[in-house]
Amino acid sequence: MSPRKSVAEARRTRERIKERGVAIASVEGLEGLTIGRLATDLGMSKAGVLGHFGTKQALQLATLDAAAAAFSRLVWEPADGAQPGLPRLRAICEAWITYLETARDTFPGGCLFTTASIEFDARDGLVHDAVARLFAFWRRRLAAEVRTAVAAGDLPADTDPEQIAYELVGLYMALNQEIQLFAAPEAAERTRRALDRILAPR
Repeated sequence: MSPRKSVAEARRTRERIKERGVAIASVEGLEGLTIGRLATDLGMSKAGVLGHFGTKQALQLATLDAAAAAFSRLVWEPADGAQPGLPRLRAICEAWITYLETARDTFPGGCLFTTASIEFDARDGLVHDAVARLFAFWRRRLAAEVRTAVAAGDLPADTDPEQIAYELVGLYMALNQEIQLFAAPEAAERTRRALDRILAPR
């Protein structure tokens, strides 16, 4: 086997491990993500899985990175072509609803980040810090989109972007709960009605 082929196969194996890790963690949490479970699910040896990540914590962090890339692909990227301002912000919000309703292949247990934020909110350590950084980054990005909408005249000049971002994150965490815990068929529509109030061009 050529060195190039060996490197490519190692990369593919690492991606398979992370993909399966995301699926498991969305259901069982990042603490439920074990080397043994992944080895069994993927038909690998424990040493084979461990060789790619070294420690459980490294595996958890890599899983978060993979989930963040999927979230970006499913929520942020679909809105890239929308008009800057309220149209793009609304497109992001609608993609976020779709992500929570339909992304079962990637996140069979719902939003991994909602799960991780509850699982690690009272813990110290690198995984806690990574989850907090991701939420903070997305809140800053939402606030930036709100500022763009204000600058475009789509929202009032006295709009508080940080407050809007805070409310949007809370709304989507509630939507994830309604879908996962209650299987509420009206959850998406309730979310859209809440969005109409939060993003109303008063």
